[in-house]
Amino acid sequence: MRMVHVAQYETVPCLGQGTWNMGERPGRRNAEIDAIRAGADLGMTLVDTAEMYGDGATEQLVGEALHGIRDKVFLVSKAYPQNASIERLPRACEGSLRRLGTDRLDLYLLHWRGGVPLAETVEAMTLLQASGKIRHWGVSNLDVDDMNELVKAGGRGCATDQILYNLTRRGPERDLLPWLGTHGMSAMAYSPVEQGRLLRSSQLSSIAAGLNVTPAQLALAWTLRMPGVIAIPKAGTIAHVAENRAAADIVLDDGTLGALDASFPIPRGPIALQML
Repeated sequence: MRMVHVAQYETVPCLGQGTWNMGERPGRRNAEIDAIRAGADLGMTLVDTAEMYGDGATEQLVGEALHGIRDKVFLVSKAYPQNASIERLPRACEGSLRRLGTDRLDLYLLHWRGGVPLAETVEAMTLLQASGKIRHWGVSNLDVDDMNELVKAGGRGCATDQILYNLTRRGPERDLLPWLGTHGMSAMAYSPVEQGRLLRSSQLSSIAAGLNVTPAQLALAWTLRMPGVIAIPKAGTIAHVAENRAAADIVLDDGTLGALDASFPIPRGPIALQML
C-alpha cells in the first residue's frame, strides 16, 4: 500500500481505519473487533479513535481488538477541547491509555478547537511527547486561520490535521490542503464516504459501475488520489474492511477524475472548513 508521511521521519498507510460509533452496540462487538484485526492484517495499520466516541467505550473496544498486535499498529486518539490544557490533558491522555490498554499513543490530536489557548495546548502536547506518553501530536477540524495561529503559538511540531474531506466536502482543496502541504503536515480525511450518504448518489453509482467497482471504493480511491492525504473509513465487518482495502489499489484515470469533477465540483471560492 502507498505510504504517506504523517510526521517528518515516519510514514503510515494511506488507508487506515476509523472507529466512530463502534463499541456502542453489544451485538456488534465481536464483528467490530474482528474487523479491526482483519484490517490490520490487510495493511490498514493506522487505527483512529477518540475519548469522545461512546464516552470511552470505543477506546475500550479498540484496546481489546489490538490485544497482541499493538506494536504493529499506528494508534491515534483525540482529546476533548476542554481537556486540552496543561492541567487536564495529561489526565485525559492517561484515561485513553488505560482504556486502550497501551503505554503510549503514536499520535494524539486535539479533537476540535475550544476555549483553551492554542499555545497552552501546544505546550501540553509537547510535555506529553517528552514524557513518552505520545510519540506525535496533531489537531483536528482546524482551518487555515487556526493553523496559522497554531504555528505562531509554537506548533510547528504538529504532524497532521484531521478534517472532513470527501467528494461532497471539497473546500479544503482551495486553501487548507495546499497550506498543510507547504508546512509538511499530512491531512487525515474522516468520513470519506460522508457517513454513507455518498453511496446514495446516482452519479457516483453510475461512474463506479463503469469501472466495475463499488461506489464506496470509488469515493475512497478519489480521496486517496491526493498526496499527503490519509483516509480513515470505518468498517464494522470483515467484508466491509476487504472492500475498503481494495480501494487503495484503484488508479483513477483522467477521464474518471473529470467525470467526478463534473458531478462533484470543487467550490468556486474558499469556504470555511466543515465538520461533522
